[in-house]
Amino acid sequence: MTFDLKTIEALAPDQASLNSASKLTRKSNWVRLEKHDSLLWGECQGSGANPYRVVVDAGDQGYKCTCPSRKFPCKHSLALMWISATQPNDFSPSNQIPEWVNDWLGRRRKGAASTAPAAGPAGKSIGEAEATVIEAKAEDPAAAERREAAQKKRADDTRVSIAAGLEELDQWISDQLRLGLSSFVDAAGERCRRIAARLVDAKAAALASRLDEFPATLLALRSEERPEAAIRELGKLVLLARAWRAAPDDPELKRLVSTSETREQILGDADALHVSATWEVLGERIETRRDGLVSHATWLLAVSGDEPRFALLQDYYPASAGRRSQAFSPGERFDARLVFYPARLPMRALVAERGGDRPSDETWPSSPVGAAADPLAAHTSRQDAAAWTSQSPLLLPAGSLARDERGALWWQADGGSNGIALPVAGSPPEAALGIPLDGSAGLWDGARLDLLAARTAFGRLDF
Repeated sequence: MTFDLKTIEALAPDQASLNSASKLTRKSNWVRLEKHDSLLWGECQGSGANPYRVVVDAGDQGYKCTCPSRKFPCKHSLALMWISATQPNDFSPSNQIPEWVNDWLGRRRKGAASTAPAAGPAGKSIGEAEATVIEAKAEDPAAAERREAAQKKRADDTRVSIAAGLEELDQWISDQLRLGLSSFVDAAGERCRRIAARLVDAKAAALASRLDEFPATLLALRSEERPEAAIRELGKLVLLARAWRAAPDDPELKRLVSTSETREQILGDADALHVSATWEVLGERIETRRDGLVSHATWLLAVSGDEPRFALLQDYYPASAGRRSQAFSPGERFDARLVFYPARLPMRALVAERGGDRPSDETWPSSPVGAAADPLAAHTSRQDAAAWTSQSPLLLPAGSLARDERGALWWQADGGSNGIALPVAGSPPEAALGIPLDGSAGLWDGARLDLLAARTAFGRLDF
């Protein structure tokens, strides 16, 4: 049982929704398309890193999507129905219904009878939506040439503006050092806001956001640790500015200073790194930034290889849109092909194609060779390659958590009395203290270890 175009046309809330849905009917927009009986589900990759999860029931025209749209059905649901009507072979049969689909089925009203869709606003047309896409593909060669010339001029103007902004940043850093680190720490919020505003004017938006968020990072540390953290971050900014001047067109440096590439650019990059593996969701970090955006970071670990490989799915969306439904659950495992953003040590990625879910087990790849002697070796290597980075994911050897006499939490490596210890950020559950951790995964920023998950004899722990 599938949808037909007349049913989709009737279900659509308006013509604009049909037009938007028509652009999502290409299989390349979907990292997953599966079906079981009358159920169809998929994961549609939007502009962010985390795909939207969509499920529809051809039996009674039910639907659900994790996107924040206020239109029902949304363009993603309509597109999934549209694909089932015109390209049913794009769906892979599956006898394993994902947990999130079963959760939706369990919360639906039981015994609902199939009903014909009510007619929506008049003037909707599937044909008009298809014609809009065809018209958009056709582009006058002269118009394309003018557009490219305008883009080049904007890029040149942006490069000049950013260079001037970085000169101003260098002078600002010199002023902070001349006035003293203690003075800077006490007034970091006001001072960072002022230079961040100047960098926004200079079109260095990404760098401005980093400076705007830095005072909050300082305040999270103990007072005696703040001067060292300040000098470390100011040094990283100097190195980043110098690196950008040496290679202003470097994709990684442009991403850190001004703007990031689009999803289409990454997927269309012939030189981009592709990694197919079984991935486990280590955890998520969701923070509301001062600029009104929510930073949603999902950390993955490849568990199908001998060496640990991490991937970061990074997404941003307006805080006014409210909290989004989770695209992934901690501990979830799935097969997928990821495409990585170009970088000296690629970490940020997009899900290009997703396979089926995998059962979770108790194994992770072995921690890197030498990690038992130096758990921070991976962080050191990352700093050598890109000294301006702030965080490094680590896969730690066996250890445990404990409190010192001041109540501060530490991760302690197994071994002799001189075992390595790292201070821990946040407030891990008290029940985790003293439990032998067979392996741990976390983020190290040079001052604190932000634990994501750990493996124990009792199963996985999430932090």
